Formats: sequence, structure tokens, C-alpha cells
Amino acid sequence: MWKTAAGICAAGVCLLSGIAPAQDYPSRVIRIVVAQAPASGPDLIGRTLAARFTEAWGQQAIVDNRAGANGIIGGDIVAKAKPDGYTLLVGTSSAITMNPFVYKSLPHDPLRDLAPVSQTASNVMALVVAPTLPAQNVRALVVLAKSRPGEIVFASAGIGNLTHLSAELFALTAGVKLVHAPYKGSTPAWIDLMSGQVALMFTTTQGIAPHLERGKLKLLATCSETRASAFPQTPTLIESGYPGLVMTGWTGLFAPAGTPPEIVAKLSRETVRTLALPEIRARMTREGSEAAASTPETFAAFVKAEAAKWQKVIRAAGLEYTQ
Repeated sequence: MWKTAAGICAAGVCLLSGIAPAQDYPSRVIRIVVAQAPASGPDLIGRTLAARFTEAWGQQAIVDNRAGANGIIGGDIVAKAKPDGYTLLVGTSSAITMNPFVYKSLPHDPLRDLAPVSQTASNVMALVVAPTLPAQNVRALVVLAKSRPGEIVFASAGIGNLTHLSAELFALTAGVKLVHAPYKGSTPAWIDLMSGQVALMFTTTQGIAPHLERGKLKLLATCSETRASAFPQTPTLIESGYPGLVMTGWTGLFAPAGTPPEIVAKLSRETVRTLALPEIRARMTREGSEAAASTPETFAAFVKAEAAKWQKVIRAAGLEYTQ
């Protein structure tokens, strides 16, 4: 009898201990790890959330930039952190859904060791070409590439990320053979693209408007399902003759796997509220991205679908486990 009562009591303590963290959360500083450099798109998202979390909960939230290794360094910190909601990650599509299929070994599995909280932004990808390239639209580019197989060079911000795999997906779909020139980041890639050292690049629309206005780049298409609000005159790849060819970058908030669901839900609700604010949405649009918040369940399903999509591309391009 005593053992039964003790067992019931122990079960009650366990149940209460599971609820208490969510009720008390947060009671100390929240650390938001951004696996990219300061002033990057993910960094701006992290700082926006940090400010709102601090205001909403009365506990400071800080941003910790841990750039490098295509997001692996920052992701590893969060994946191995205590799952209590006090160490979070602003992760990107490349790091979460591409790294697991490009790298032979990772210090953590992003799809297993991180818990999706909410998507935060959707970044429109664009196909831009050097001003000297004799192609004014996607069809002309494909004709040119087919007439010069293995000669047209595309730039990327590094092997295995979205700027690389978007071009691989385009080449596979269009039936052309392109040559890859990986760079250490987008800035040096853009410099060589504008000077004509490389022919084309798939990149986010963030920051390209000034270069287009000065004639330093040509925008042939955007890569979302509908035309980008910032470039309404530019057709999509779908309109250019490639149905279903959609490449979208995104960022999202993650916690370590095993974080109590109540805490994950609380973080998600506040993220959704933050990204629904008109001033936040307007600022993100000006910066070239769109606010995109979601429930943990919806975001988890989205991440799973994205991972399956890019794994197929990586395999087809012969890139699986090449790093």
C-alpha cells in the first residue's frame, strides 16, 4: 500500500515537474544563436525576436553570432545544449535541410537533434546574370548554355548551400551542363559576377536592387511560386517555362530536441505574434524577405518536405556526402 501511494506521489511529482518549467519560463537570460554574421538576414531575425521576447517576458534575450562551416558551428551549439528553452537557434534552409546530405559526417543531425519552433522568414531566390552575358531572359540563357555545354560558369556562396543547389536544380530541370565556381560567401561571388568573371548566380533578392539599377547585374527571373512584390515586372521560373521549379530560402527558430512541448509552444506563439506586427512585416519586405510564422507542427512538416526535396537534388547532382 505504501509503495503504491509512493508511486502515485512520484508520478505526480514527475507530472508537475514537466509543467513547472513551462509555467516559470523564462526565468533567466535566453540565448539566441545565429549561425551567420552580424547584419545578415538571419541576424536581423534573431535581433528582432530577442527584442520582442525581452519586452514580452521581462527577461533579457541576447543574440550570439556563431558563423562558419555553413551553419554547422552555431547549429552544433544548440543541438548539444540543455533542452530547456534557454538556448535557441535561428537556422537556415541550407544548414537544416541540405547539410545532412552533403557532409559525410556532422557533429549533430539537424533533422534529429533540433526541434522546430516556427518558421520566421521566406527569402525569394533570384536568377541574376553578368551584365555582359548575351541573354535577356531564361529561354535565351538555356539556349546559350546548350550551345556551350560545360562552358557557362555559375557562382555560389559555397558548396552544398542554397545558392549552389538552386543552380544544380535549374541545370537538371533545363537539361544544361553548367560549371560550378564556389566562393567563400556571397560578397566575393557577387563581385566576380558583376565583373563578368562568372556568368550567373542564384541568390536571394536581398540587396540586389542597387546593382540592378546601376546595370551591374541583370535579373532574369525570380524563383518563387508568384512574382516577387519587390520585382513585379520580373517573371518567375514557372512563367519562363519551368513549372514546379521553385527555390525559396527560409529561416526558422529551433530549440534543442527534447525541449518541453509547452515551452516550444510558448516560443512559437510569441514568434507568431512578433511577425504579425505590421511594422515588422513592412521592414522585412523592405529588406527583401517575407515574414512567415507557423506552429511547431506546421514548421516540422515543412522542414521534412524540404529535406526530402533537396536530398533528391543532391543525389541527382552527385553531391551526396561529398564533403
